[in-house]
Amino acid sequence: MALLQLSEPGMTPEPHQRKLAVGIDLGTTHSLVASVRSGSAEVIADHEGRNLLPSIVHYHSESSGEQPVVGYEARAKAVSDPLNTIISVKRLMGRGVEDVATLDHQMPYQFAEHEGTGMPLIETAAGNVSPVEVSAEILKVLAARGREALDGDLDGAVITVPAYFDEAQRQATKDAAQVAGLKVLRLLNEPTAAAIAYGLDQNEEGVIAVYDLGGGTFDISILRLQAGVFEVLSTGGDTALGGDDFDRAIAEWILNESQFEREVTPHLGRELMESARDIKERLSDQESVVVDIMHEDFYWQGEVDRVWFNELVRPFVERTLKVCKGALRDAKIKAKDLANVVMVGGSTRVPCVRERVGELFNTEPMVDIDPDLVVATGAALQADVLVGNKSNDDMLLLDVNPLSLGIETMGGLSEKIIPRNVTIPIAKAQEFTTYKDGQTAMAIHVVQGERELIADCRSLARFELRGIPAMVAGAARIRVTFQVDADGLLSVAAKEMTTGIESRVTVKPSYGLEEGQVTQMLKDSIAHARDDVAARQLREKQVDAEGLLSSIENALFEDGGKLLSTAERADIEAALQRLREVAAGDDGHAITREIDRAGQVSNEFATRRMDASIKEALAGKSLDAVNVDKEG
Repeated sequence: MALLQLSEPGMTPEPHQRKLAVGIDLGTTHSLVASVRSGSAEVIADHEGRNLLPSIVHYHSESSGEQPVVGYEARAKAVSDPLNTIISVKRLMGRGVEDVATLDHQMPYQFAEHEGTGMPLIETAAGNVSPVEVSAEILKVLAARGREALDGDLDGAVITVPAYFDEAQRQATKDAAQVAGLKVLRLLNEPTAAAIAYGLDQNEEGVIAVYDLGGGTFDISILRLQAGVFEVLSTGGDTALGGDDFDRAIAEWILNESQFEREVTPHLGRELMESARDIKERLSDQESVVVDIMHEDFYWQGEVDRVWFNELVRPFVERTLKVCKGALRDAKIKAKDLANVVMVGGSTRVPCVRERVGELFNTEPMVDIDPDLVVATGAALQADVLVGNKSNDDMLLLDVNPLSLGIETMGGLSEKIIPRNVTIPIAKAQEFTTYKDGQTAMAIHVVQGERELIADCRSLARFELRGIPAMVAGAARIRVTFQVDADGLLSVAAKEMTTGIESRVTVKPSYGLEEGQVTQMLKDSIAHARDDVAARQLREKQVDAEGLLSSIENALFEDGGKLLSTAERADIEAALQRLREVAAGDDGHAITREIDRAGQVSNEFATRRMDASIKEALAGKSLDAVNVDKEG
């Protein structure tokens, strides 16, 4: 009798042969790694029992032959060697040199540009390094910690990213993981990871808000949890707002109070930031603290309290609350509809942050799980599912596409193919056609944004589809397919349906969105909604006018001399001239009127051309031959 080994779908054949997977929270200030062991997710500590790994990398001189150091050892070098100690590299991920210029006042580094990609390179004693390479050093340490704790090679990792990371920033994160030798099972939005941790551990149901304020980024997600299904209703955020800004505000205040008039060196700047971080953390537990800072020729001593601190950081906190209100509007719910508000990120330890969030949502925020550990915990739970140790039926996760994706059409208009806030992964197709007779190629311009005109959207990629059969305008069928995968990465394909020829591109833009650009794009789309609709209607009419002008002008060139009298041709040309003039203006009604007039004036000419074409086709054929052609 043969024995059959049975296993649950999605499970490994032998329960004792569990695959090894980890969840990684790759943070701006700190990073963590966690794994599911003995049925529960737990963060993996280092040899000294520390869960957090400072997201800091220090580079030695090239001649020393020493490898970069990461974490606490690197942080110890921050003041003495700031130019070679890379902090908050996450803010540089997926950005270009021009974008980095907006952060120069916050970072002491010297930047160079990578030829061909536009990626910023940080100049260090060990040579120029990219943000991807710096992040890879952090991931290597976390991966090694995971391998040692689990006693084996890792089968995969789930790495978390801010919900508002765009395609470039997500791709840079995946590239860093690849350099670190990790197999990425999935990129997971940080707020969604937190929802997984709370939802699975406490069996929560209903609508929740996940407020995630870390060292360098802020995210808000509104999610619906029901029967194991996690659906993201809306997201919002700021990729350049976090606890680092609190620290910077404190450091600048101290500098002003000290009346220090000499140049602030990178060493002094880093010392002030370290002191500011310490003040922030102490004021989270104490009502007031005494500060004593001495560095070379700089000295300041004083006492600060929580009331002062609250006023100092209030503008940053209020910025996050504005984003929260927008996310509620996008989700079409009110604050009273929320079952819970989950707090994530070390900066949510600040008492005034918790107070203001509680006031906005009219509920006591959830802080049951350490806000520093909750994201890594959720990532570990998701990794356990994706690697096959747990059935996918136990959890269904639906993220959303944060900004609309589409292509440019005639007249510089944006045709949205995948709208914002639809669940991903998703694939959608739409058919387009040619604009001119005999057109054999089509340029595809992929864009991102909510506005109606291309000039107001963000360009992602361009590619061409060649080999289209020469046909009259409008006859070709070009299917453009957009596919966004579970990591939020986009691929676009264009296919000519008659011949089957195809061209495609995976969107890997050379830099990410500028600071605050995502939020600004959404605000602009609302503020300019009425104007954008009017502008689109006008451009559509102008495109119609241009198409009619082109077709009639071509017809006049080919057959005007044979089929029209001088007076008839003059009438048509006069109508075309009037159409050109109004098409250059902004009166849509006038353009429609002149399109109709030009069509009426040229109708007889079009009829004559058709008759002439039929006569030419029948020339020299008998009636019987015509019938045979029809039957064939």
